[in-house]
Amino acid sequence: MTGRWTSLKVPSGPALRPEAARALGGFLDYLQAECGLSANTRAAYGRDLRRFLNFIARRRGLPAPAAGKLEHLGPRDIEDFLRQDRAGGLSVASIARALAAVRMFCRYLVIQNVLPRDISASLEAPKKWNRLPTVLDDATAQALIAAPHADRDAHAVRDRAILALLYATGMRAAELAGLAIRDVNANLGIVRVLGKGGKERIVPVAQAALAAVQDYLGQHRPAMVTDRGSDRLFLSRSGRGLAREDVFRIVRKYVRRSAVRGRVSPHTLRHCFATQLLGHGADLRSVQEMLGHADIATTQIYTHVDAARLKAIHKQFHPRG
Repeated sequence: MTGRWTSLKVPSGPALRPEAARALGGFLDYLQAECGLSANTRAAYGRDLRRFLNFIARRRGLPAPAAGKLEHLGPRDIEDFLRQDRAGGLSVASIARALAAVRMFCRYLVIQNVLPRDISASLEAPKKWNRLPTVLDDATAQALIAAPHADRDAHAVRDRAILALLYATGMRAAELAGLAIRDVNANLGIVRVLGKGGKERIVPVAQAALAAVQDYLGQHRPAMVTDRGSDRLFLSRSGRGLAREDVFRIVRKYVRRSAVRGRVSPHTLRHCFATQLLGHGADLRSVQEMLGHADIATTQIYTHVDAARLKAIHKQFHPRG
């Protein structure tokens, strides 16, 4: 199962030199055709690279529209760019993503014979382990899922199904928004998820979440459909399929309504899903597969989260804590 071709325009901003604009546009297409990266990732990389190319132009004393010759790029250019981002207050995660974008771009330039070697090979990524993901305890998560009420919102049945499915499967917001009705198999208790790079995975679903989805399909969705040929599971108020941004807005709405503290997003429920699994004895490889992580090192952060939780419990309840 593969995603449709979604070619991206070069991100808006100060005009780049034609050579740089062509290279950036070709690189964004390469990310989908050869690397299978999602449209969201490609858009983020495009923004980071536009900032990088304009930074290079400015530091060489050139006007922004005349971004420096790509064949003259060196490791110092990348290091200074990252230092500027750090001085500007960007988070460690944002800087790490920018470095990932620049690294992939440099490798692409080598493939295109613009650079003789990968100038980014010796650079180390910023450490990200100093910030553990936010997780909710089960009672708080359940209160969030129960927050939609039919007497306060016409779409409460849909929203309850969305929150329950996010918590029960650890799906990303874009993955949930892209679900088709056929992707949920209530008889087998599974959902088929199309993840990053068009990679498909099967995730078991708790019965409570499946019941919420079935309530939505039986009671609510038929009244929302405007296009009878649409097979998208979750529909917007206009009857169209939800977008990733819609899922974020829905979660934030009920975070406010249930008075949950902190910055809670669909990704927070993904963190909760993984932490709950590991805390109840699931092995790391299985969690990696259910989350759709390409690298198990990404999944390992949840072992740190669980260890931090256990330390807090020990400190609170042990007499010598």
